[in-house]
Amino acid sequence: MNDSKDSMERVYIEHSRMIYKYLFSMTHNESIAEELMQETFYQAIRCQEKYDRSCKITTWLCAIAKNQWRNYCKKHHIEEPLGQELVDKPAPSSEDIVMGNINKMDLMKALHGLKDPQREVMYLRLSADLSFREIGEIMGQSENWARVTYYRGKERLFKEVRDNG
Repeated sequence: MNDSKDSMERVYIEHSRMIYKYLFSMTHNESIAEELMQETFYQAIRCQEKYDRSCKITTWLCAIAKNQWRNYCKKHHIEEPLGQELVDKPAPSSEDIVMGNINKMDLMKALHGLKDPQREVMYLRLSADLSFREIGEIMGQSENWARVTYYRGKERLFKEVRDNG
């Protein structure tokens, strides 16, 4: 990325929607996600010389966004980033058929027990309804990696809920 204003405008135009969706998947609040997205791009402009192109720009932006979310949580004394609003939120229609018969509270408990990156892939798919391509891009992996990680996470969740239910 060069230092020109046009370059950062292009980055914003191309990636702001994805960064917003990523932040919304963590915050479950439109205004907070919007505010953090703006702060993410502000920080990206301030630190653009630190971007060394060793990763995709989306990976770099998502890392900044995740740090902004963590800072927000600390500032507002949010201990658990995934609150009741995720438990109460119905699963996206693309997953309703698969997850439809599982109690949402049991699902969230089991989901919370997964380890990263599997847990993050599951959250991004279930709460933000991101495509596997978008998830792979956020995580710096391939679309296929995101599909496989999601599938394995889903199988683990079903087993966990079945064994404990």
